[in-house]
Amino acid sequence: MSSTVIDRPPTTGREAGRWWALVVLALAQLMVVLDATIVNIALPTAQADIGFDDHGRQWVVTGYALAFGSLLLLGGRLSDFFGRKRMFVIGLIGFALASALGGAAGSLELLIVARALQGVFGAALAPAALSLLSTTFTEPAERGKAFGIFGAISGAGGGIGLLLGGVLTETVSWRWCLYVNLVIAAIAVAGAFLKLRDEPVPAHGRIDVPGTITAVAGLVALVYGLGNAESDGWTGTMTLAPIIAGLVLLTAFVLIERRSTHPLLPLRVVLDRNRGGSYASIAIAGAGMFGIFLFLTYYLAGILQFTPIETGLAFLPMLGAVMLTATTGGSMLAPRIGPRPLVPVGALIAAGGMILLTRLELDSTYASGVLPGLIIIGLGLGLVFAPTQNAATSGVEHRDAGVASAMINTVQQIGGSIGTALLSSFAATAAADHMAGKEPTPLVQAQAALESYHTVFWWSAGFFVLAAVVAAVLFRTGPLDVDPDAPPAMAH
Repeated sequence: MSSTVIDRPPTTGREAGRWWALVVLALAQLMVVLDATIVNIALPTAQADIGFDDHGRQWVVTGYALAFGSLLLLGGRLSDFFGRKRMFVIGLIGFALASALGGAAGSLELLIVARALQGVFGAALAPAALSLLSTTFTEPAERGKAFGIFGAISGAGGGIGLLLGGVLTETVSWRWCLYVNLVIAAIAVAGAFLKLRDEPVPAHGRIDVPGTITAVAGLVALVYGLGNAESDGWTGTMTLAPIIAGLVLLTAFVLIERRSTHPLLPLRVVLDRNRGGSYASIAIAGAGMFGIFLFLTYYLAGILQFTPIETGLAFLPMLGAVMLTATTGGSMLAPRIGPRPLVPVGALIAAGGMILLTRLELDSTYASGVLPGLIIIGLGLGLVFAPTQNAATSGVEHRDAGVASAMINTVQQIGGSIGTALLSSFAATAAADHMAGKEPTPLVQAQAALESYHTVFWWSAGFFVLAAVVAAVLFRTGPLDVDPDAPPAMAH
């Protein structure tokens, strides 16, 4: 009997190197994801230090979102054309230098420029990291485990940003919320040169200039219009005109891609059911995510009077829950059964957690009121992020891995922008309705704020339910398609 058993070969240096490569890629992903929230915590202090109004504060956030969201597709295609490791390193170094510029900024204008540059280099870095991960881990079990860890980082990064931002702002300076990227990037760059290896760059055609122009302009217009919705209202010219222009330009982009010989986004990438299901699910779930990080932060700080550090610490149980289900369900179940059962169940669990948060009152406590909902939401999100990121890049041709990876970041960014605009609008309306005809005493104002949070939590629950339905309809049943003959792309 023993003579017929083939023992598993010992782990080779290349196999071990793949897991070190995962550490490098996860570190870079963490830097990009946490930067979306870490600066938010620092903004009030930065505002007081440099001296700018609330409109300027919005542009510090929007500048990053505009550049990042609009350039992701181009960044993904450039990594396919010029090498993913090269774009990964360029993105890391550029992101670090932009962060240094922002940390040293003495004016609002320079801070906005630095944030926009962070978005530019983040758009090169994020798709390169995910595509390197996809082309490295091609064996289903290893791939599931790798994407489980990567998905946990993606899901938890926002909360880590809140905690780190609070700690740095209170103990050192708001500027270190940007300077910290220099430390992370330095470690990741060293790891990239030591542990990452790229595939040979195949011969490629030209950059799709008309597609690039319409995609970038369309995404900029759409994100800009959505960003104006909170201040100008949904019927305001500065909201409607950019949104309409963005939709027209993105429609033109699709028509151009159908005819282009070398498209920026080959339609074969998005028309696959699993990838389409992944993109749609993560976009809708991304809209719901802002109900957690943005408005629950308001509740913790405004109603429970938490400090920035306490607010960051309050999210840790949710992050632990995300990591638990992403690294277990994502690694053990996804390779066997695929995303179709996991993503809908995860989204419904997250919706249940959001509904629990609608029961919060002015006298609720963290332990009994906030904590149960946070843990349940985290358990659900872990089952959403890991399988969707895996599905977004499974079975894709290696020449398209960069742009397929860029799409998952693009739809998450657009979903987040839509979620921020919609939920902020719903919150403002709910608060105004509650205040109508009442004397604005502190108690009435606090109750109005609470009413706005309840409204947002209900809508966020609805987004997660919609994500569950879309995932159940679009994803195919069974394990994901992978390329088992693909060579490891980068581990030494």
